[in-house]
Amino acid sequence: MTIGQRIAQKRKEQNLSQESLGDALGVSRQAIYKWESDATLPEIEKLIAMSRLFRVSVGWLLGVEEELPSDLPPAELTDTQLKMVEEIVERYIQAQPPAKKSSWGKWDVRILFALCGILLALLMGMNSRVKQLDSNYDSLQNSISRVERSVDSQIGGISGRVEEILKAQNSLTADYGAEIASADLKENRITFSVHAVPKTYTEGMSVEFSIDNGTDSVSYIPGERAANGGFTATLACRLTDSINISAVFTSADGTRQTQLLERFGDLYTSTLPAVDLMTYDHLLYQKVDESGRIPLPETYVSTRPAFSVYAVNGDIGQSEIGSVRVGLFKNRSLIAWLEPCDQPDSFHGDLEDFSFFRLTGGTYITMTKDSDQLCFAAVVTDEYGRELVYSDIPYILQDGELTWPNTSDISNHDPADWRY
Repeated sequence: MTIGQRIAQKRKEQNLSQESLGDALGVSRQAIYKWESDATLPEIEKLIAMSRLFRVSVGWLLGVEEELPSDLPPAELTDTQLKMVEEIVERYIQAQPPAKKSSWGKWDVRILFALCGILLALLMGMNSRVKQLDSNYDSLQNSISRVERSVDSQIGGISGRVEEILKAQNSLTADYGAEIASADLKENRITFSVHAVPKTYTEGMSVEFSIDNGTDSVSYIPGERAANGGFTATLACRLTDSINISAVFTSADGTRQTQLLERFGDLYTSTLPAVDLMTYDHLLYQKVDESGRIPLPETYVSTRPAFSVYAVNGDIGQSEIGSVRVGLFKNRSLIAWLEPCDQPDSFHGDLEDFSFFRLTGGTYITMTKDSDQLCFAAVVTDEYGRELVYSDIPYILQDGELTWPNTSDISNHDPADWRY
């Protein structure tokens, strides 16, 4: 099992919801969701807190230690337990018949005391060993984190340095730039202001600026001479998640040289509203029946508007939600749409921003391949009719029942990759 699956298992054994576990640990329900889906790892202090809450070791949560049987004695004796040992010894002494005392009677008591002492020492040693193991795991995890941060930092520094060197060696410009001038979300178009100053200008040189959005044909716009000896232009194209802007320098003899000026990624996605999609674990551990199908119980799914880091991008803006549909998908193909419904009676609290959807009971599915994946997904349509898809953690069939995969990718929001 993964770390996330172990956390989910223990949470369910203690009848805790993701929200309840989050409250106990001082984190959000989304944080628990990400831990259990293995999208992120809990911090060390949260692992320690969960080990105490679940009464397991940190090593077991990390998957490097087997869970100790629940019937093992406690790792250390409390004051109450020590008093019980003393009472047992006193009762043992009182139970000995006076007439049968012999020279071995004193040894019986001493042996009993010695055995109690040995037992106490063993238990204390075991407790010390467990604490030492937990400490070692914590230290190991900290060391791994430090190494990962160091490596990431070094790789990032090296990559940045290499990029700077390559730009300096291959640059045809002394100065250049491309900035977002405006965006029309209703028309799904974006406009850029660009400029480029040639590193070496020759008489008769001209510059064209190209814009490529990855789907339409590449557009070329002639640059206009500026007072600083450079060239400027205004470029526009359909908004997508991959836009490249380049400058094409043409000398008087017809020689053409091209330099990439800027790459813009995720601009389209950033303008669309985001939602949080939440299911409530009802499909986990559903089993295949005798007919080879999996019966699905009545299941509720909720959505609510999600904060997006892109919402602060004043150059582009972000549209409003027009509608949300939630469906059950197998391998990204629609099986059934869920019905919009009122807040279920079992859900308490102020859920004003939530929308609820219901999968009726009696739905049957088949999963015949190891690669088959089942998931709930929300199709979000914005106020201008543009769509994006947000999916939940998928389910796979393993040992005859539904469970979560060890790893999953829920980052594909492109409607072109979904069939509905």
